[in-house]
Amino acid sequence: MKIIAQIILIILATFPVLKAQESPKEEDFYKIITPPIPEGIILEIGGLITMPNGSLAISTRRGEVWIVDNPTSRAPYFRKFATGLHEILGLAYKDGALYCAQRGELTKLVDKNGDGKADVYETVYSWPLSGHYHEYSFGPKLAPDGSFFVSGNVAFGDEEWWRGESRVPGRGWIFHITNDGKYEPWATGVRSPAGISMLDGELWYTDNQGDWMGTGGIFQVKKGDFMGHPAGLRWAGLPNSPVKLTEKQFFAERDNRQNRDAQDRAIKPENVINETPQYLYQLKEKYDMVRLPAVWLPYGVHGVSTSELIKDNTAGNFGPFTGQVFVGDQGQSNIMRVVLEKVKGEYQGASIGFRSGFQSGVLRMAFDKDGSMFVGETNRGWGSAGDANQGLQRLVWNGKMPFEMYTVKAKPDGFEIEFTMPVDKKSAEDLDSYKVSSYIYKHHPVYGSPPTNPEDLTIKGVKVSEDGKTVRIVVDGLRQYYVHKISLEGVRAASNSWSLVHADAYYTLNNIPDGDKLKASELKTTRSGAGKATEATPAKEHVSPDGKGKTPAKAAAAKAPTWEEVKPLLAKNTCLACHAADKKVVGPSYQDVAKRKYTNEKIVDLIYNPKPENWPDFATPMAPMPQVPKADAVKIAAWINSLAK
Repeated sequence: MKIIAQIILIILATFPVLKAQESPKEEDFYKIITPPIPEGIILEIGGLITMPNGSLAISTRRGEVWIVDNPTSRAPYFRKFATGLHEILGLAYKDGALYCAQRGELTKLVDKNGDGKADVYETVYSWPLSGHYHEYSFGPKLAPDGSFFVSGNVAFGDEEWWRGESRVPGRGWIFHITNDGKYEPWATGVRSPAGISMLDGELWYTDNQGDWMGTGGIFQVKKGDFMGHPAGLRWAGLPNSPVKLTEKQFFAERDNRQNRDAQDRAIKPENVINETPQYLYQLKEKYDMVRLPAVWLPYGVHGVSTSELIKDNTAGNFGPFTGQVFVGDQGQSNIMRVVLEKVKGEYQGASIGFRSGFQSGVLRMAFDKDGSMFVGETNRGWGSAGDANQGLQRLVWNGKMPFEMYTVKAKPDGFEIEFTMPVDKKSAEDLDSYKVSSYIYKHHPVYGSPPTNPEDLTIKGVKVSEDGKTVRIVVDGLRQYYVHKISLEGVRAASNSWSLVHADAYYTLNNIPDGDKLKASELKTTRSGAGKATEATPAKEHVSPDGKGKTPAKAAAAKAPTWEEVKPLLAKNTCLACHAADKKVVGPSYQDVAKRKYTNEKIVDLIYNPKPENWPDFATPMAPMPQVPKADAVKIAAWINSLAK
């Protein structure tokens, strides 16, 4: 009997391990709903706003404006309000009229006779165009005084097709249209400013990775600012320019790398691995009009084609993040959450994942009166994850509390993290639950930048608050201007042992705050050695927040993983933002990669060190992906080669 009892105890002790459960995911808290859209309506959405009466106004890249009445109902009513316009990439509502930024003008749309259609198309201001396809205009955004801001994309060179150019005034600029219809240049140094926004009366914009932009970024904008791209400096010498940096001054600091080969053909700049790089902050140290981003979005993780910023003003109807900012990404078809703070007079903060899985590229967002978020999508010519080319979707919170980092704040000796629910103190006081590293992006004329000068930082100790809602992490070696990746893989919630829905935050540390540092006597410094996965680690199963909907884990495949097994890895590592299994997106399909007959080892190497010259037909070069875990890369490579026929 004693032996039988011991066996039973062993079985009971191991049962929880065999039934190990994976914590809830994004979709367990935020559901994506696709409203019914009448047949024949193509919503390549460029602008999206909620009107005072609750109707949704939509502008499209095809030059139409639609009004959707009762947009959250089972049968929303779509009516065409305006047509015949040119690539409308933004909408605003003011005093009973809609305003849109066409490619070459700010236009006022008025329904004078009340029949639900625009009768008057009034030009508020028109700006010059060269005719280049890339001269998109974004906005308008309303200033507190009722005037408007618009942002203008750069064009590209003819021979130097990779180089951003400002061929006419306004390209590479953010400009102001006053209430009396006058043009006022405001700031320059922008490349592809798709997400011009107004947050609490302050002007912001987002930019996309490209030449002189190491990755996507979120910038506050003040009059006279320069954000880093030199194309718009061509017009900085005009009498009404508030920007005092000149092209001569800029190129005295930076090599434009306009080199030519023996046949006198322009040479496209490529990343130089073993060089002493230059950084944007170095330019700021010399010229105070240089504006650093408040947040860099890590390329391939949180940013491919950064789109709009929107602030949660739902008073808790969209979850626990009231007052925080969300930013979309067109290429990755996802949305991130941004936590901002001001340190020494400048904004800085962290980017944290929020919701992926939209059907097409996320370009615009708008909150409905019920607290749900409408998401406007497009990918034509730009490429994105997801199976659709365009569409409208809605993101709805189900009322359940996710376990997330609520805020991340910089401290003189590290970071303070507040959570949405109390943490399990044993896990939170274990230094092996954390990892912090830092890196920075180059400022150069190459398309994008790999993370450079990476360094793993030493965690000296942690302090957990009495209520378990806040943790101070003391870190040795904070670096001003660097992005600090803060990983909390081992931290668990106190009530249910959940891991964080998003365990990584990317904090851009423009300034290290002053103040008191924690004393060594206040810190916990224990290490458990936990978190080191082994091949014997049991597979997990997914469980929803209410304990229902369990999905049995699958046994590891002895051969190449199946699509069902590799898809979560591709999604997690943002590979699906640029690649699909059987069709061209931003990059080649995986079937086309398989046809090259690379070895598995070669594919793994190309994940970390891409060779854009291998794919000359693709305009957007792949960036290095050092954040992809080696184990994931090996599985992805094996799956790709399994597609070869």
